[in-house]
Amino acid sequence: MAYATRALVIHPLVRIVLVPATLLALQSLCSLLDGRRFLRRVRRSLGQPPGSYQPRAAVIVPCKGLHPGFEGNISAFLTQRYSDHRLIFVVASEDDPAYRYLKERLKASSARGPALKTALVVAGRSETRGEKVNNLLAGIAAVEPQTEVLVFADADATPGESWLKSLAAPLEDERVTVSTGFRWYLPGESFASQLRAAWDASIATMLGEHDHNFAWGGSMAIRAADFKRLRVAERYWASTVSDDYALTRAVREAGGRIRFEPRCLVKSREDSGLGEFLHWANRQIIITRVYSPRLWWKALGFYLFYGATFLVGLGSLVLSRRLTGEWLATAGLLLAILALGIAKGRLRATVAREMFPEECFTLKQYGARYWQLAPLVPWVMLLNFVVSAFARRIEWRGVRYELHSADEVRVVRN
Repeated sequence: MAYATRALVIHPLVRIVLVPATLLALQSLCSLLDGRRFLRRVRRSLGQPPGSYQPRAAVIVPCKGLHPGFEGNISAFLTQRYSDHRLIFVVASEDDPAYRYLKERLKASSARGPALKTALVVAGRSETRGEKVNNLLAGIAAVEPQTEVLVFADADATPGESWLKSLAAPLEDERVTVSTGFRWYLPGESFASQLRAAWDASIATMLGEHDHNFAWGGSMAIRAADFKRLRVAERYWASTVSDDYALTRAVREAGGRIRFEPRCLVKSREDSGLGEFLHWANRQIIITRVYSPRLWWKALGFYLFYGATFLVGLGSLVLSRRLTGEWLATAGLLLAILALGIAKGRLRATVAREMFPEECFTLKQYGARYWQLAPLVPWVMLLNFVVSAFARRIEWRGVRYELHSADEVRVVRN
């Protein structure tokens, strides 16, 4: 009898971890179901033709430097299938290598015919806001009065030929204030590139058919009248480094709606080293902390909960000396959490293949990294959130900023 009693004795941590592990497994299951809904949304969007709504649009593209793929991305902007639009490229200085390239490229495009309207704007520098936002404001100042829709894009992403048409189409519905896509990183040869793709895809799949969407500055559109009505330029972009978080805030405070359009996912490549990736990822979360503190606190709580559950759970399994039902349940729950995360990673790989069939060779080689690296993503996120808790300085494209609040930024070094 005494032997049987001793056989049932397990480390108390095993019992303690059962409840949080169960909650985390349920959350992982809900996350997987969200991933399935995201994939269905993508398939439904791809199965329909782009909308016919094509108001007069101005596409503002801030540029800096000649990064890999820049020339191809500019070509993609110049070959959009859209009836009436004007492309406005903006640089901070004529000394920027992008300025000379764009000047020659736009000159060559205009020589082929007047159908495509373009402009190249030099914004100068600002001490009170981010260089990208300053470029956007300079681009807006160059917009023609008859423009109905303002479109914002990043020069380091490659839009599809129907991207502009797909981004403008949701704005036909007056209930939609902003239409948005998101970046989708393709994994490259390096481990850091593959980890970046898995890390960022976990954010992309948060978007969907719900009221919690956020705008992404590299692929977003708003009616010019709404941009003016919300006083985005004067109130939200006057002193910020984050164009998209600021626009999201403006829309939410006005009770507006942000519509995610899967066709406006734009592929990106970045074959950087691990240190550069971590610097980039930390910057994303530092910006989130300053411009969306409620989201930051919720996410920090989740990743702390995730990390603590796994560490305590694994520790309890190692310290326990008996193989009991509770031990097996704990081990099973931890494995289920990992398996559900991997399954969602597989859904992301499927999204990439169906969204970008022209990248079949790359995705055949490295597409599996979306799910193979999925178990590592929460730990990288936890690191990013811990770092962001103690940092308010970021460096973005060679410029260092100190973020005091959502409405105050100081340029430390240009």
